[in-house]
Amino acid sequence: MLIRAAAPSDAPAMAALLNRIIAIGGTTAHQHPKSAEQVRKDYIDGPDTITCVVAEGGTDLIGWQAIGWWNGDAHIGTFVAPDSQAKGTGRQLFDLTKQMARTHGLTTIHATIRADNIAGLAFYLRIGFEQYGQDPDWALEDGRRVGRVHRRFAL
Repeated sequence: MLIRAAAPSDAPAMAALLNRIIAIGGTTAHQHPKSAEQVRKDYIDGPDTITCVVAEGGTDLIGWQAIGWWNGDAHIGTFVAPDSQAKGTGRQLFDLTKQMARTHGLTTIHATIRADNIAGLAFYLRIGFEQYGQDPDWALEDGRRVGRVHRRFAL
C-alpha cells in the first residue's frame, strides 16, 4: 500500500469512492454524491483544505483522508473502501495526516462522527481521539435521528 499526498488528478477516484460510500449509507453524514470538481475544491486544494492524503492498493485508490476548516476548527474525514476497512488503511493514512497537520501548525484535529457509525467511532477511538461532546438529536435529511459524536485529537 502506498500512502501519499493527494493531487488534483486524484479527484475523480476520490469522488467515486466517496459516492460509493454515500450510496451504501450508514457511515457518512454526506447524503448527496459529489462531483470530482467538488471533491477537489472541498478536500484537495480549495480554500478551506488543510491536508489530504490517499492510499493506493496496486493501481486502485482504496482510501483517503482530509483535514479542512469547518465551523472554525480543523476537521478530519476518512473514507476507506468497504473491502479495505479494518486492514490498517485508516491508521496509515492518519500517520501521514498527523505529520502534515503538524507542518501546518495545527495543535488539534476534530472529528464529527455519526453516532450510528460504530466502525467509525471505533476507528477514531483506536487512533487516539477523545470524545468531548455529542448531538443525540442530529438527523438526516429524511428525518431519521442518528446523532453525532464529537471527538478531538491533540497533536
